[in-house]
Amino acid sequence: MTQDRLPVALRILQWVLGLIVLAESLHFALSSQAAHAFAKTGLPNFTRLTLAWAEIAAAILFLVPRALVVGGWFLIGVLVAAIVLHLLHGWLDVGALVIYIAATWTVVVGKSSLDSHGQLNGQRT
Repeated sequence: MTQDRLPVALRILQWVLGLIVLAESLHFALSSQAAHAFAKTGLPNFTRLTLAWAEIAAAILFLVPRALVVGGWFLIGVLVAAIVLHLLHGWLDVGALVIYIAATWTVVVGKSSLDSHGQLNGQRT
């Protein structure tokens, strides 16, 4: 019974996470407030835009069922880069990014565990 719910739970986590990351990435890319805050890092605005648009692309891929695994690993890579950037500037507020990585990894691994016949670990769901 619990295994019957796993694909649905993974799909819900995928969509909630993907839409939240997408919304936050769009804000990071398009908001003048985010641009002003990022300017304080001393890094060129190009860095912010590159990171933001990479997050947007990864989040969109993550939401597409056929591209979920590739998009998930891409998203993890972008989020790791964001964590490194935060830490290099002394910003220790990376908890949400770590949770996003853990949730993305959960969806990717869960999706990879389900084969095309809806099996999980060799058992029918």
